[in-house]
Parts: sequence; structure tokens; C-alpha cells
Amino acid sequence: MQILKASHLVLRMLFTVVLLLLLAACSQQPVISDEMIRFEGRMPANFSGSWQRNYARDDEVNAVLRDAYNKLIRTLPDQRRPAGSGTDPSASKQMDSLLALARLAELITRPDVLTISQTKHEISIARKDDFAMLCAFYDGVAKAIENDNGTEICGWDGSQLVSNLVLQGGLQVTHRFTISTDGQQMRVVTTVSSTTSRIPFTLRRFYSKFERPTSGFNCIETFSMKRVCSTTEIVR
Repeated sequence: MQILKASHLVLRMLFTVVLLLLLAACSQQPVISDEMIRFEGRMPANFSGSWQRNYARDDEVNAVLRDAYNKLIRTLPDQRRPAGSGTDPSASKQMDSLLALARLAELITRPDVLTISQTKHEISIARKDDFAMLCAFYDGVAKAIENDNGTEICGWDGSQLVSNLVLQGGLQVTHRFTISTDGQQMRVVTTVSSTTSRIPFTLRRFYSKFERPTSGFNCIETFSMKRVCSTTEIVR
């Protein structure tokens, strides 16, 4: 009987270890998989152009935050506290972490104009009054880019362009770019996650393609090596 009990105990321990390893593997699963960083031929989609925010279609931050709070509450353990004992400190900390993610997501997605340049190997996303994003693909494989903000790597999920920026302190920022079939509309889904928060925070932003107006100035270099500009045609 003792041998039988010991064998059952070992099996339970092995099952527990395997379960923990599986949970750890799931929690550490990368945003960009090996399949996503590779492609053959041309890039799956072309995002080049100038893009203007469509505020009418954007997510409303406070509404998304309310939904995220409700989701967070459902994930917290049901700890019944005596009346008058105050808020559970762990729950309060989780809510503060979620609020910080929401503020960061709102700040990151604030630029109202995106200018995207796309070549055979790179996609550069310039954002008005903010740092630019860069996706590099050489020989059909994405390359990680080190910058002052962290490490950024991109990939393709079908025709979606996915950018993942890993920052210090367990913070990650992921953007998913999707372009419409006519190439005139673009959706950007931004997710901010952290090891300090049980759930991430996600915002959707929508953009319409537009043609940038010309500067309206005509310029020439004069013999004195000075530049002369005018809103009308300049006669040499």
C-alpha cells in the first residue's frame, strides 16, 4: 500500500510540474512568432503614403477603460473582506497598473498624422510630434532594431503588419496595421502590456489616406548662392 501511495504521489508531482511548465510556456509565448518574421517575394501589403486620423471611428478611451476594468475585476480572486476594511491592496494595485497602461496607450496613439515610407526592405512610420517606427526585412527575414526606446521587431500575420517594441521593466507595445482592399483606409490596433498588469490595454485607431498639399513655394538658387522663394513662378 505504501508503494502504491508513493507512486500516486510521484504521479501527482509530475503532473503538477508539467502543468506549471505548460503555463509558463503559454505566458512567455512571443508576440511575433518565427513564422511571422519570414516571407517570400514582395511584402504582403503596401502601407506607403500619408494617413490622417478618422476620429469618428476611433475607440473612446474611457469606454475601453471601463470594459477593461470590468474584465480585470472578473480575473481577480474573490476575496470577501470584512465591512469597513477598505479595498483589497492587490486589487487596487492592479487597477492602478491598468490605468497606467491606458494612459500610455492614449499617449502613444495620439499623433493624428502618419507618414509611411515603404521600400523592398524597410517600412518607416513617421508620426507627427513623436518618435518614428522602423521595420526592417532583409532576405525575407525581419531584423530586430535597437533604439533609445527598446528593441523593435516586426512581422507579418497574413497581410497585417505587426510591430512589437519591448521596453525595460517587462513593458511591451504592439501595433497591428491593417489596410483596406482599396488601399484608402487603415486600422491600427495598439496593445500595451506589462508584467505588472493581469490584462493588457488595447486601443483602435483609424486612418484615411490623403494627398499632402504642395508647399506653394517656388525656389531657385541665385548667383549669390542665396535661395529665393515665391508663391508665383520665378523668371530667371
